[in-house]
Amino acid sequence: MGRTGAQPAPAPAAAAPGYRAVLRAPGMRPVFAAHAVSTAGKLAAEVALSILVHQRTGSPLLSSLVLVCAFAPHAVGGTALSALADRFPPRRVLAGCDLLAAACVAAMLLPGMPVAALLLLLLCTGFVAPVTQGARTASLTQLLDDDLFPVGRSLLRTVSQTAVVTGFALGSVLVAAVGPYWMLAADAASLLVSAALVGLCTPATPALAPDGRRSPAGVLADSADGLRRLFADRRVRPLVLLTWAVPGFSAVGDGLAVAYTAQAGAPATAAGALFTGYAAGTVLGETAVARLSPARRRRLVVPLLVCSQAPLAAFLLGPPVPAAVALLALSGAGFACNQGIDPLILAATEPAYRGRLFTVQTSGMMTAQGVAIALSGAAGTVAAPGLVIGVSGVVGTGVVVGLFLRGRG
Repeated sequence: MGRTGAQPAPAPAAAAPGYRAVLRAPGMRPVFAAHAVSTAGKLAAEVALSILVHQRTGSPLLSSLVLVCAFAPHAVGGTALSALADRFPPRRVLAGCDLLAAACVAAMLLPGMPVAALLLLLLCTGFVAPVTQGARTASLTQLLDDDLFPVGRSLLRTVSQTAVVTGFALGSVLVAAVGPYWMLAADAASLLVSAALVGLCTPATPALAPDGRRSPAGVLADSADGLRRLFADRRVRPLVLLTWAVPGFSAVGDGLAVAYTAQAGAPATAAGALFTGYAAGTVLGETAVARLSPARRRRLVVPLLVCSQAPLAAFLLGPPVPAAVALLALSGAGFACNQGIDPLILAATEPAYRGRLFTVQTSGMMTAQGVAIALSGAAGTVAAPGLVIGVSGVVGTGVVVGLFLRGRG
């Protein structure tokens, strides 16, 4: 594969698996600190920008476009730029993406910046987001051994989910306290801190496939070629689709949270409990499964897949809001199935294509959730929200178990 440079020795497998074992590995603390700082900053900035756009225009539509512009570019950026995660050393890619995103956020602070320009700058940060996540995950394959890699990736997801809960919960409070411009400035600073942590404090690892074409046209061609090869592989394709399907079907509960509270006769503010239920369940599930041995994680894949979808079927019975929160938390806990799926994907993918795989996998997950939320919202206008959520749970259970069986076969 023509790798250059010395590669750090993988961290030894810990007798007791868990997040502490990952964080004890050389260079891991700065990796996760950078991820936490940049993720929290970006989420708080999205809240700040939504409020800023609404203050300047008074338009709910334009303010809602902030979230659309934050997530929509994942599909394009993750597809077209995925080769960057393989062609360059991960540390360079991560620091470069953070610096580019920081420059875009700093430009939002220019006086009199039109709303259209603000949204365009946000789109630019969204294009590089999946590359950042793909490169960070690819670097873990070089810094952690095969047993600790799925635990390390689980910790990335846990940090992200925790940031979602705290970022959106505290973002509006902080914006009210200091104003949207100061929050955007704090986001730019957090991205600079992340770039410094990555560039100065993390171990250097070589590019996974340094012999690729590095021109813009070459990156696009390499990205397309890599995706064709990955999805032509009968082992890899169903496993990647599985990692999209699990959050895709589960996202229906989030998409109809507000509508379901109305169906249950609860106040609209109760929807917040539904939103946080899934995220909290995800954190708890990931943390608990990470402490298990690799063999037990493999044996739990199918039960966790079922757990990720089957609780949603209970919405057919119209449970009260507290029970609905518990069901969504249980569904979120099932997302820990990825700790058993990630080793299968890693074993089935050539090292030179792993950066592209993780990049497109991440962008596909975001896209699947967005599409699922949009479709569920449309379905919720013609059918009871509980019915839509329940049917998605039934269908989702069959789809995810079928995809897993195909991937293992």
